[in-house]
Amino acid sequence: MLHFILPRLLLVILLVVTSASAPLLAAEKADYLPPWNPPPSGGVSFAVPPVNAIADLHGDIIDPQLVAFFAGNQFMVVHDLIAAFKQAYPQYQRVFVETLPPGIEAKQIETGSLVMGNLRITLKPDVYTAGKGAIAELQQQHGWFAETYDYARNLLAIMVAKGNPKNIKSLADLGRSDVRVAMPNPKWEGIGKQIITSYRKVGGEALERTIMETKVADGSTYLTYMHHRQSPLRVLQGQSDAAPVWSTEPYFQQQILQHPVEAVPIPLEQNTIATYTAARLKDAPHGKAARDFFAFMKSPAAQAVYKKYSFQPPRSKESP
Repeated sequence: MLHFILPRLLLVILLVVTSASAPLLAAEKADYLPPWNPPPSGGVSFAVPPVNAIADLHGDIIDPQLVAFFAGNQFMVVHDLIAAFKQAYPQYQRVFVETLPPGIEAKQIETGSLVMGNLRITLKPDVYTAGKGAIAELQQQHGWFAETYDYARNLLAIMVAKGNPKNIKSLADLGRSDVRVAMPNPKWEGIGKQIITSYRKVGGEALERTIMETKVADGSTYLTYMHHRQSPLRVLQGQSDAAPVWSTEPYFQQQILQHPVEAVPIPLEQNTIATYTAARLKDAPHGKAARDFFAFMKSPAAQAVYKKYSFQPPRSKESP
């Protein structure tokens, strides 16, 4: 009789253990899903990552007193930055911020709207931020901006899983056939062009072609739409072995969120430094707020927030 009962008992135990551990495994995986910012207070909280989590729209979209478009890789800064701005300028409490790829935000300004899922956004920004070169190019093409200001800098690094299982030591290793790469698409993400510049410094056009053509064709290089969300998530979920990103991104994932990633540094001579520039629009819908926010971006309070998240300060006039 025991030989009939025992297998059934083992099956029941297995089912109980499996059903009990499944939610834990799902919860563990879900912990990595964005949004990674704290949500606004008040109201009914309803987010169901990954099917319904609007991670890169922040604050008050209805009747905002200030609208700012930030480069996507600064999403981690926004919560503290806007809180500090509201403290310095308490007359502004309804602020809307986007942290999408700056190329997408530029098209949004040009066309007058952005469609995300079933939502159409027609808000015009008062302040737009992007890389220094992109701002200069847009100004030359469209003449959108009344004034600009360089407020932070950043370096490239390679994000890998904790323990660096593929033993990646440099950008050259991203050309290996056994290394799956998450790479920003240079068509709309400025960082993609910066990374390609560093590929050329390390391995010339041959390394660039290997990563951006050969490996894209065989699927071992994945071109992202939003590198600041997709690249960390792909590394965390084991879909990619390495992701060239701004150094602040593995810092945020590892030091702030305590996620299991590491940063492989890129030597300065092979690196590419980004300078971030804020631009106040000439036809800013909220002119006074735009000027106040622009002044705030130059303040020690704003710089302290960027320092917290490991951004470098802007180059001073005295620096070489």
